[in-house]
Amino acid sequence: MNPQLEFFRGRQVLITGGLGFIGSTLAHRLLELGARVTLVDSLIPQYGGNLFNIADIRERVQVNISDVRDPYALRHLVGGQDVLFNLAGQTSHLDSMKDPQPDLEINCNAQLSILETCRHVNPTIRIVFASTRQIYGRPDYLPVDEQHPIRPVDVNGINKTAGEWYHLLYNTTYGIPCCVLRLTNTYGPRMRVKDARQTFLGIWLRRILEGQPIEVFGDGSQRRDFNYVDDVVAALLLAATSDRAIGQVYNLGGSEVVSLKELAALLVEASGSGRFELVPFAADLKKIDVGDYYGDYRKITAELGWQPQVALREGLQRSLAFYRQHHAQYWD
Repeated sequence: MNPQLEFFRGRQVLITGGLGFIGSTLAHRLLELGARVTLVDSLIPQYGGNLFNIADIRERVQVNISDVRDPYALRHLVGGQDVLFNLAGQTSHLDSMKDPQPDLEINCNAQLSILETCRHVNPTIRIVFASTRQIYGRPDYLPVDEQHPIRPVDVNGINKTAGEWYHLLYNTTYGIPCCVLRLTNTYGPRMRVKDARQTFLGIWLRRILEGQPIEVFGDGSQRRDFNYVDDVVAALLLAATSDRAIGQVYNLGGSEVVSLKELAALLVEASGSGRFELVPFAADLKKIDVGDYYGDYRKITAELGWQPQVALREGLQRSLAFYRQHHAQYWD
């Protein structure tokens, strides 16, 4: 029997940020595994939640529209749950610099509140926390492993670092089983493409489908790695079901490293039309750009057996096909 099927069948699973890109994709997979899924999401317009993301499973999940900053709602939601995938967050690096207070509230204060609620209401709940490569800042070496110094270049990175450490602290001090995954550039169907708040690749997909040129900042030489959302969901499930993952931090990463210029060319090729152009960095973006980044994910491969499966070209093609069909639900 599939060990994940055995683990999740009949389990109560809570996903914060559950109407968002990764959360809704995870929900689909958890239903296939027999879990009883509750999604909590604030549906704050700029944060990526979208009810269309669960249109095909709406009758099979519980949905709670509330904010993770609300401790009273949290007490009701956390009780009785077996697993918490803690994916709620403010993801825009630029927004965190322009208006830092909401980022502090969501990515830092709310994380502490979630963990305190778990400590008092449900201390045995298994938690997987979605962190980010952004905490590393500008790399000293490549690929970046989990031992790399943490030097965030923006408010978002600082608050996500605090969120990580709260989870690890509550694991070691209170025995709440937590695991942290540091995500890189995740992409695929259901992501926010209305603007660049979730990932620059989202707005690239929208622009190419609208017949507009892709804008690549700087000279396009910055190298990145990418994970298709199904691969990220696979990592989340492994982190939740493996006792070895408790108390651990894992990088995710892509097997293909490309420059942004190469990525733009690949997206044009995958779409069958379009073009890209190099444009100067806006001053506020240049200040927080980390240059080259790609992650060393050998630890999660060695300990949990995770490896990315979806090639970049295939993932882009799947994404383009999804938004060609459903663009009215994401930006029209």
